[in-house]
Amino acid sequence: MLHRLKVSINYGNIPGCTYTNPEISSVGLTEAKAKEAGYEIKVGKFPYSASGKANAAGHKDGFVKLIFDAKYGELLGAHMIGSNVTEMIAEMVVAKKLEITGHELLKTIHPHPTMSEAIMEAAAAAYDEVIHI
Repeated sequence: MLHRLKVSINYGNIPGCTYTNPEISSVGLTEAKAKEAGYEIKVGKFPYSASGKANAAGHKDGFVKLIFDAKYGELLGAHMIGSNVTEMIAEMVVAKKLEITGHELLKTIHPHPTMSEAIMEAAAAAYDEVIHI
């Protein structure tokens, strides 16, 4: 017999997806909301125009923006505009649920060239380790 765990829903970790062109997706706090909540933050932003995959696919408009707690490094929010971001947001939902840090995210190998590589690059930008800009 399987036992089901009862887990309450964290409404702060539900992704928002807007199916427009370009797509928009987000989860967690914005910069403003994080500051309002008293966090000292690190922000990393990576433009699609610097992504090899986005350039090859002809989808250079967009970006990935990540907000981290400066003290502990925990991911507080992710905001993306561009091609495939409604697919890419799932990684951020898992990362936020597991309270992943910026360093853990930027040291996670993302395949090259892919659109999701922009997530790793945005994390790297928050810690001055970005490669492709």
